[in-house]
Amino acid sequence: MLEPGLIQNAALVGTAFAASLVECVEALTIVLAVSSVSGWRSGLLGAASGAVSLATLVALAGGALVRVPLDDLHIVVGVVLLLFGLSWLRKAVLRSAGIKATHDEAAIYTRQVHEMRSKHAGTADRLDPIAIIAAFKAVVIEGIEVVLIVVAVGHVAGALVPAAVGASAAALVVVALGIAIHSPLTRVPENALKFGVGVVIVSFGIFWLGEGLGVAWPGGDFAVLAIIAGVLALSQLCVARYRLQSRETGHDVPSNLISLQRGRPKRP
Repeated sequence: MLEPGLIQNAALVGTAFAASLVECVEALTIVLAVSSVSGWRSGLLGAASGAVSLATLVALAGGALVRVPLDDLHIVVGVVLLLFGLSWLRKAVLRSAGIKATHDEAAIYTRQVHEMRSKHAGTADRLDPIAIIAAFKAVVIEGIEVVLIVVAVGHVAGALVPAAVGASAAALVVVALGIAIHSPLTRVPENALKFGVGVVIVSFGIFWLGEGLGVAWPGGDFAVLAIIAGVLALSQLCVARYRLQSRETGHDVPSNLISLQRGRPKRP
């Protein structure tokens, strides 16, 4: 028989892995682009600096959360997860419905290369400050959501190590593939991953916010499974509704947005 703690740990490891995988792929695309123009020294220095900053954030956020009373911690984490999860889920729903353009890592790579060449100030033998800053921002911006999610859910569920292992494993996979193939990981099903991660994060946010407010969930921790099923069903209904509205109004992904995603200039 499955234990509630095992269910939560498995869900947290999977969520941390998927969330980290998505964000690491996006960061890798930018780091590869700036490195191809300005050299690997600049790209890797910026990425390494960003990783150190994230590690510092983990230490600070983890220490701050430890000092928060348990009931208040459930409320704080529940709200944080709802904010992050709803943001991810909303974008994934719109992309699944065809209203928002899907992420195209190859196009993002091409656009970033063009931007770096227009600003290029260094060579492969000389550090390029612009490239360092671009790589640093990519790692920090893409990683901050994952860091907060991993630290928050890990402390509340008492599963910081499993959550961190899941996130670290994804980061290692992406870095290894990036080193091996030196190109964007275009085959990662980013929207599907964000959809699933968004559903799980929102569900845990609802569950822990309820616990912090004194809600007695039927079935205890097993209620998370029912909440996940309910959020998933509601999300699929939203996708169907948006698709129907799109067909009725004749609206599709705006052409200028498609051009932007593909790295082409907007046509008049």
